[in-house]
Amino acid sequence: MSRLCILRLSACFLSIFTLGGDWLAAADRPNILWITSEDNGPELGCYGDSYAVSPHIDELAQQGLRYKYCWSNAPVCAPARTTIISGMYPQSLGAEHMRSQLPMPAGLQMYPYYLRQQGYYCTNNSKEDYNLDKPEGTWDVSGNKAHWKNRAPDQPFFAIFNHTISHESQLRKRPHTPVHDPAGVKLPAYHPDTPQSRQDWAQYYDKLTEMDTLVGQNIAELKAAGLYEETIIFYYGDHGSGMPRHKRWPYNSGLHVPLIVRFPDKYKHLAPPDYQAGGTSDRLVSFVDLAPTLLSLCGIKPPAQWQGHAFAGPHASEPQKFIFGFRGRMDERIDMVRSVRNERFVYLRHFYQHRPYGQYLHYMFQTPTTRVWYQLHREGKLTPAQDAFWREKPIEELYDLQNDPEEIHNLASDPAYEETLHQMQDVLGKWCLRIGDLGVLPEAEVHRRSQGKSPYDLLKAGTLVSNYNQLIAAAFLATRISLDEVDHQGVVDALQNTEAGVRYWACLFALRHQQAGVAEYREELLQRLEDDSPSVRVMAAEALGKYGTPADLKRILPVLVSAADLEQSDLYTAIAAWNALDELDDKAASVRDKLAELPESWDGVPQKLKSYIPRLKEKTLADLDGKPLP
Repeated sequence: MSRLCILRLSACFLSIFTLGGDWLAAADRPNILWITSEDNGPELGCYGDSYAVSPHIDELAQQGLRYKYCWSNAPVCAPARTTIISGMYPQSLGAEHMRSQLPMPAGLQMYPYYLRQQGYYCTNNSKEDYNLDKPEGTWDVSGNKAHWKNRAPDQPFFAIFNHTISHESQLRKRPHTPVHDPAGVKLPAYHPDTPQSRQDWAQYYDKLTEMDTLVGQNIAELKAAGLYEETIIFYYGDHGSGMPRHKRWPYNSGLHVPLIVRFPDKYKHLAPPDYQAGGTSDRLVSFVDLAPTLLSLCGIKPPAQWQGHAFAGPHASEPQKFIFGFRGRMDERIDMVRSVRNERFVYLRHFYQHRPYGQYLHYMFQTPTTRVWYQLHREGKLTPAQDAFWREKPIEELYDLQNDPEEIHNLASDPAYEETLHQMQDVLGKWCLRIGDLGVLPEAEVHRRSQGKSPYDLLKAGTLVSNYNQLIAAAFLATRISLDEVDHQGVVDALQNTEAGVRYWACLFALRHQQAGVAEYREELLQRLEDDSPSVRVMAAEALGKYGTPADLKRILPVLVSAADLEQSDLYTAIAAWNALDELDDKAASVRDKLAELPESWDGVPQKLKSYIPRLKEKTLADLDGKPLP
């Protein structure tokens, strides 16, 4: 062999070695275009909705593969986008809430970084909204001027175009003359039949049509550049519709999104096995799978720490039997829900059963449907299916999506579905344990312990929680077991446990059981008012304030006022304290003037969280003053 041939071979092997083995020839590196839209589920013609007008997306579906079961994992934008950009469940990162800000785990990057390392030009036009600090070098360009056309000649690209015209804020804008006839709206059984509900739904469909036009423009631009047959196209919505009980709720209605993927002939060898133009896929996929799939299509092996499963490309994995959803704090309101589905059933597990579904959330209450729905509840004019949203939640919900797609008939207590219920319970519990779900640790504790470091890293190192298995068991048991079933001494021991998270869930157990629970553990709860964990103090104070004695009320009010004071407290403890004060209603009347004097912000509050304390304060004071909802 000549010296020249040896040098060429050496250069080739060196090139492959430098890329860590994740290499595709230039001809095999596809362009990839992601077209996304905000706040819309599968209310599209190609998904069988005859009321919808979506010709461009329908045409894409005729040329590509339509996924029947795709979940966004989170039913609201920031945690959903955090799932996509990280390839991990945000609960593992402490970043499940709407909104928050935490560091990336050490040694991991957001997915565009790995593409850029392989020579891809990566652009995002334009929304980010991540709950994680974005490492430098993530995007080539991110903003409203980002575009694939600005890449170097012959450089492969990955580009996102995100359309906001279907966002929740747009479906409630007035004045608006509906194009879709409000009389033709098919209202879900849980929404009251009012002019406001019909207008909001019709306007939502109008906005979907406008969004569809923008999708058509993205595709037309690609065709005009001669790149349509060189580019793999994804279209998906970022979570369910902006209507109440869709957005923010990890039902199928809040998580089910359209996903359509088109592979040009040139790249069909990268398509999944069930790919067929105009076909459908029964594979269960979710947003945590998007980043691994993207890297796989570009010949890159996804990082081992990622929790999703690629569904196309050379690194595709076997189909999964279940997909998972979650709900954490929604803006200013605290909650924790986990859900799981297979092809037929969806199961939800509530950890804050004592909070109603329809907590007063300022942003949600700006939608006319929400306000009239709540008013009709107060007037006693709703059907049981409609009224449930304003009532206390059950611990568990189980729905047969095949026979009950609107998720109305809860089968969790039906003996005929006991086996299915137990299967879903087992799958969900093992998933929470496997991913290291940090929702079981109060948000304020996560921040207090991590001190600017990645909670994921600290949990893996064993320094965030000394006994995670004990903590997650406490969360599941405290929010499920009844007062009659419980080991009394076990609850006392939990209230005195060395782990603050266990003490927190033991306090919540007493709160769940109202007067009986608080009376049973009153002395231990009073001790917890001086706990070294602010989260435990607040939970004990709420329990005693709602269901304790008048003397208890006098003791707990200063605790909650202090915890709500941003000059003495941290943001996340203050959010919890204001939530507790709002729950006390008139019992907080004696501290009304003190609450009015509390600061609404301080320099350390992240910009995107600045509105939460003012909203809580406004609502609490309005209730105490007998004023209408803000």
